[in-house]
Amino acid sequence: MGTTTTTIDLRSDTLTKPTAGMLHAMAHAEVGDDVWGEDPTVSALEARMAERFGHEAGLFCPSGTMTNQIAIRVHVADGDEVICSTEAHVYNYEGGAIAATSGASVRLLAGDRGRFTANDVEAAIHGDDPHYPRSRLVVVEDTSNRGGGACWESAELDRIRGVCGAKGLALHLDGARVFNRLVAKGDDPVAYAKRFDSISVCLSKGLGAPVGSVLLGGRAFIHAACRVRKRLGGGMRQAGYLAACGLYALEHHVERLAEDHARTQRLARALREARPVKSVLAPETNIVIFEVDDVVAVLERLKSQGILASGMGPGRVRFVTHLGVDDAMIARVEAALASL
Repeated sequence: MGTTTTTIDLRSDTLTKPTAGMLHAMAHAEVGDDVWGEDPTVSALEARMAERFGHEAGLFCPSGTMTNQIAIRVHVADGDEVICSTEAHVYNYEGGAIAATSGASVRLLAGDRGRFTANDVEAAIHGDDPHYPRSRLVVVEDTSNRGGGACWESAELDRIRGVCGAKGLALHLDGARVFNRLVAKGDDPVAYAKRFDSISVCLSKGLGAPVGSVLLGGRAFIHAACRVRKRLGGGMRQAGYLAACGLYALEHHVERLAEDHARTQRLARALREARPVKSVLAPETNIVIFEVDDVVAVLERLKSQGILASGMGPGRVRFVTHLGVDDAMIARVEAALASL
């Protein structure tokens, strides 16, 4: 009988599976009915995450899409406008929910790998004119997924915060991969998070939990968010089994993100030497995007060698490192790239 080669799945960091320690934590979680506010493990996760980022309260939800869209719904009224990047997840990959759920329009800003400037924001804000939607919310995605895991500069975030404060706009962070940013930059979470009125933190990407995100903000904001979560069907019962995975991840899977970042650097070096690759976006965290002439052909050739990647639009391919990818797997990918 022949040997079976393990598939190396670099399509996304959402493809991780719970570790043995995480499964043990899940199996031994103390639970209750969270819709009644009686699940102690959910409450512990919400409190732990809020404390970690220096916000008053948290709300556990099934997904990052839900936490983002709940935040938008609370921040804006029908007919208002959300300002975000052309590359933003809230605009590109959340099913048109800004319009469908919040009745809001979107002002898209071009920029560098999903990052815009305070000047861009100020220029986009509408004055008090009934012809235009009211500018109410700015959304920052850090790290930027379509920007190849790029991190925002702290000084620019401060300037954007200043514009939002002066103009009366709220500032929301889509922090699907915010822990990758914090590890890469060595930032203090509280100092980083104080810029934002609300934050969505994903547990099911680099942290390796099977499901879940936590929305953070002030107590009044989270009280309103809980009502929206209920309306959207996001209230869960014995959700502590899932929250236990998040608590475990916070204790065991944050610092190890640096290993993912180092592996992405290895992939970038190999990609720069691969013949079909035209250019590589310099990675900062766990995502590397590269350009090729024929995406389908490259994906098929990689797949034939047991390596899965994802297309990111015309001419672009993405690798994402994560908990399920080790150094031996990266070595196999390096060899495969050299043979392309």
